[in-house]
Amino acid sequence: MAIELARTQALPRPWGVVDLQPWNKAGNGGVSIGEIWYERPGKPASSPSLLLKLLFTSEPLSIQVHPDDAHARSMGLPNGKTEAWYVLSAAPGAKVAVGLDRRLTQQQLRKAVDDGSISDLVVWQAVAPDDVIYVPAGTIHAIGAGLVIAEIQQRSDATFRLFDHGRQRELHIESALAVADAGPAHFQIRPNRLTDERTLLVSGPHFALERIDLAPDSSWCLEAKRETWLLVLSGGAAAGSFDVATADAVFAQSDRVDIHAGAKGMVALAAYTGVGPVSHLLRRLAPSAATDARQSQKVQMPTPLTPTGTAVTNSRLEPTK
Repeated sequence: MAIELARTQALPRPWGVVDLQPWNKAGNGGVSIGEIWYERPGKPASSPSLLLKLLFTSEPLSIQVHPDDAHARSMGLPNGKTEAWYVLSAAPGAKVAVGLDRRLTQQQLRKAVDDGSISDLVVWQAVAPDDVIYVPAGTIHAIGAGLVIAEIQQRSDATFRLFDHGRQRELHIESALAVADAGPAHFQIRPNRLTDERTLLVSGPHFALERIDLAPDSSWCLEAKRETWLLVLSGGAAAGSFDVATADAVFAQSDRVDIHAGAKGMVALAAYTGVGPVSHLLRRLAPSAATDARQSQKVQMPTPLTPTGTAVTNSRLEPTK
């Protein structure tokens, strides 16, 4: 059983940004931060199955691909890497790439990588705030400049670069060719309104992703029977024994989290393991029950987000983009 306020880890990237506001108000010494990871505090007995992060881009990321579970295990890795993106902000003209514009043979894909034409074969699409992109393992993809993205993924560092815009970083062509689906991406995202408060954004074999919209001064119980991450996008709430606001995240597992939304309500992303949505994820509390729950808990202020610019250690992975 666990209800924890996530700590954060900021990672420098060549394509990152210096100004992380409003997602991180702490100074970073002029270092370009590309990723903020959310981690369980302390030293948990085991790492979570999912990794929640924020991405900040001033330049395009590499064109890359991740293996599925079967390919990953054949390489001695514990699991593959399927991910989903939720666009938090987008500069005019910002875009992402998912899949290729036509089916290629492995020989054609190798040639496109060798001569750099792979950058013209990926399908770029414009994106705007609140767009959702699902990236199953094996999908060739990239993220463009001018974006802030919330990403939920299988916890894995298995990233194989096909093209890196001349940055002189290592490419992983043989591994990428072995795992890539060298064709168009046929899947589509169709958000499904489950209740007035819950919208199912992604439902895959490894996790589900929902948007949660709570009315001002309303009280709820979040049933976190599965591993669950809650990321606040706007507004705020008392969640368990913590006060949370924009950019704070809560980890919960095999527990229930009593949530009282603040005067502005709360909008959040909820991601949890397993196949399909949880039918009773969110239950409204009666006023008396909500008051009793709040009075029985000691509210604590969240730890401020503080980028360190260092890599995560102690079994924490550092995927490369």
